[in-house]
Amino acid sequence: MHAEGSSPPPQEIDTPPITHSNSETPTPSVNGGNVQPATSSAPSRKRKRPPATAPSPAPSDPGSNTGNGANATDLLPTSRADLSSRPILTISRGPIFVPTAEGSEWFKTEMVGVNRIGYRYVPAGINPAGYASPCRTIESNPTSLRVSWEDRSPFLKVKKDGLSICGSKGFRSARCNAPFREGKWYMEVKILHGGGEHVVDEARREGSHVRLGWGRREAPLNAPVGLDGYSYGFRDKTGEKVTLSRPRPYGRPFGTGDVVGMYISLAPRRKPNPKDPHDPAHLKRERIPIDLKGQEVFEILEYPQSKEMAALMDYSGKTTNSASLPSTAKKPVGGKPERGPSQPGSKSPATNLRPLPILPGSRIAFFVNGECQGLAFQDLYDYIPLRQTETQRKANSRRRAREGVKEHRENSFDDGTLGYYPFISLFNDASVRLNPGPDFEYPPPSDIDAFLDSMSSEQPVKPPDSSHPDPSDISISIELSHPPQNPMPVAAEGADVKPSIPIPMDVEATENANRTSASDTDPAPAPSASSSRTWRPAFERYPEFMAEEWAFDALEEEEAKVEAAKHAAADKAEEEKRKQREKRRQQAEARKKARKAAAEQAANATLAEEEHEISLGREGGGGRATPVSAVYGHVGVHSTQPSPSPLRQSTAYDAFEEAVEYVPSPAPTFASYGEVQGGQSGYTSENNQEQQMDDEMDVDQELEAILDS
Repeated sequence: MHAEGSSPPPQEIDTPPITHSNSETPTPSVNGGNVQPATSSAPSRKRKRPPATAPSPAPSDPGSNTGNGANATDLLPTSRADLSSRPILTISRGPIFVPTAEGSEWFKTEMVGVNRIGYRYVPAGINPAGYASPCRTIESNPTSLRVSWEDRSPFLKVKKDGLSICGSKGFRSARCNAPFREGKWYMEVKILHGGGEHVVDEARREGSHVRLGWGRREAPLNAPVGLDGYSYGFRDKTGEKVTLSRPRPYGRPFGTGDVVGMYISLAPRRKPNPKDPHDPAHLKRERIPIDLKGQEVFEILEYPQSKEMAALMDYSGKTTNSASLPSTAKKPVGGKPERGPSQPGSKSPATNLRPLPILPGSRIAFFVNGECQGLAFQDLYDYIPLRQTETQRKANSRRRAREGVKEHRENSFDDGTLGYYPFISLFNDASVRLNPGPDFEYPPPSDIDAFLDSMSSEQPVKPPDSSHPDPSDISISIELSHPPQNPMPVAAEGADVKPSIPIPMDVEATENANRTSASDTDPAPAPSASSSRTWRPAFERYPEFMAEEWAFDALEEEEAKVEAAKHAAADKAEEEKRKQREKRRQQAEARKKARKAAAEQAANATLAEEEHEISLGREGGGGRATPVSAVYGHVGVHSTQPSPSPLRQSTAYDAFEEAVEYVPSPAPTFASYGEVQGGQSGYTSENNQEQQMDDEMDVDQELEAILDS
């Protein structure tokens, strides 16, 4: 167990640094040592595109991501050398409290990542050397259950202890810093200013109002509790309970000076199916460590709202089923669509919607100055995300492959922060103070569930009149923090639902004429003196939650080490393969060189042997041998004549062979008689006539010589 105020270590997250490139930046040219800007080319007719920048998984606040100053927002470097310069913290640096006015007791907070639409932030600390993960979860002061510095509307003002909170114009909300996931819990909230009253220097027409309740992560912070099915609230103005923006009669109104007790009972958390990897009850985090205004924090995509919850909000008729879906619209003769329950033969428009699971036996109840107002909500919707469809998983997988490793990813699993949070909504300058225990101003009974059961059996709750809405509610349109995407169940209370009445966002102007004063109500029932208390004060939840977070960190650290070992083994195997490939390449090159050298050596040896044979022929006197150039046709050695064709049996004339006597070709043989004359010996008819004439002259000369003798 870690000591209070300390945080255990980290988890490895491979975050490559963000690189920025701009292809349109001119390249400087160097001229004689002087750097001159490159001359701009002719303007291009192509459509200009923004400079290519690496996608940042950590978008910054508007106007705070310029330069590298104290307000810059960027990814934390993953190299241990880069992180070594940062201090290792166990408590976050922030927040810095700035008074809203000179001498005011209310403060705004700086140097803290306040949640915004679609994103939330958790304080992070650098892990010491030796850890596979660069960062871990840490706390911020004070280390106790209080209003979260990060998980609240930035328009709300706080005190330094985190237990007092004040509103501003319009409805703004805040969650506490620990979720309630199972068990029975109780806390008190004292109304410092509310119930429709005006502050002395307040010039607004409407007064200040408070709504208290319990909400999930998907509930928006710039709207009141009970706006949708992700939260359940209790109104100070009328004492009504509200969820899905539908007020219903519940208890008595409350105002300045009253103490409201908040009780929640949740069934044990469902265990994930180990054989089902897509079970959303599995624990998994999707967060990225970033530098936010000089403070290390984890940036996380907030859980989105679902289309199933949007269907619940689209109420269009009376029904006795609080979890009903929109009915089909029939077009009458007049042309105006008629709303009503779907016919048996008609096709339901919600057939493709996923079912909304509930937490059986879960309850919410409220107390006013120790007086139990009865059971407000039961069978709350389960806070575990809805299972993703196969199409959604494939789309998410493609998105991951396209966007890269460090892009933000929508988490379809429980990350350990899901549950029901104490949810406080303030209108105008209303203010409250939290009391998470252990000492309560109005202690509740030791067994609240048994007391609620006894109340319901003695005084059954009458169904509310759903035909007429409360005239004091002035409806205005609001914009959700993000489109409804993640389904949230409505509490099944077994009572008729009022028609859809848009929640009054900025106006709760009129006091309820039928509001009952505290003096007219029955005295609060005496709490049970039994020592066996079945519920726990809310302050005990915070250390449990931090222990769960640190255990999660340790689990992720072990997984990161295993992954790092796998990556190291894979890198080592790849390095061995690379070395083997390099070795084989070198061996192949060596063999190639050896073959080439052997071929050259054999050619040189053959040439030397031939030259040796030629030289031996010359020394033997058998006539002058044919030079090597005549054999191989080498030009410029002994003759400029081309080498004779190997098909011919004659030898080309050599200018150096002057003493050689040429023997005339032998006379034609019998084998050549049948051929064309001179066809074999090479003689022609003209050569034959000249020879005959020469022979005749020789005969004449011989005859003349004989006669002379």
